[in-house]
Amino acid sequence: MKPCLNLWLENDGEVVFSIWRMKLLQAVGETGSISGAAAVMDTHYRTAWEKINEMETRLGRSWWKPRLGAAWRGAALTPLAQNLIVAFAQFNQEMAQQMEERFTAVLAPLLENFPK
Repeated sequence: MKPCLNLWLENDGEVVFSIWRMKLLQAVGETGSISGAAAVMDTHYRTAWEKINEMETRLGRSWWKPRLGAAWRGAALTPLAQNLIVAFAQFNQEMAQQMEERFTAVLAPLLENFPK
């Protein structure tokens, strides 16, 4: 048995950032487009675009910028988005580690005799 963590950030009761949204932004950065990110995330383009738009609207910041070229159009992450991904991933990892430590110290001894 182990604890699991699903971390997200809210602003006025509305989700503005989460693990899923972080992975979506990472996919935008890796693929260079929202449509490519949607494919990586196995979701519809509209869903991916709506989630990014929600983040931007709820925080009043841009997370991506269009990348225009002679033969190619796409998207690139803003420095703010890149920094948020790194910080959120680190924060999530630290919280998961602390949760595991507290679980081991507090709950695991009580659950020793439960079936695995």
